[in-house]
Amino acid sequence: QVQLVESGGGLVQPGGSLRLSCTTSGDIYSMGWFRQGPGMQRELVATITRDNSTVYGPDVKGRVAISRDNAKNTIYMQMDSLIDEDTAVYYCVASRYHIFARANVQYWGRGTQVSVSS
Repeated sequence: QVQLVESGGGLVQPGGSLRLSCTTSGDIYSMGWFRQGPGMQRELVATITRDNSTVYGPDVKGRVAISRDNAKNTIYMQMDSLIDEDTAVYYCVASRYHIFARANVQYWGRGTQVSVSS
């Protein structure tokens, strides 16, 4: 069983930035983030494989950058130019397969709240 530990959520003003981190209990091929806003379905934000192949959701492309430190089993997601619609619970995810959709996810973190508000 892979354990995922998330950090970095919080309250930020519109236009601000935030960095989320997630560390796994062991090496795994693909990691990333999904999010679920109020009254919304859970959606892909960004994912990255061990060899740095990335996938970004259409609503965040250009504002989000995901990176990975394989030696630390950790991923980072830098989010810039945040808007109200980015408010959501952000879930770290992992899988032995490339993550293109929710169906590819094998492991979920507990989630961290990101709130964008003035």
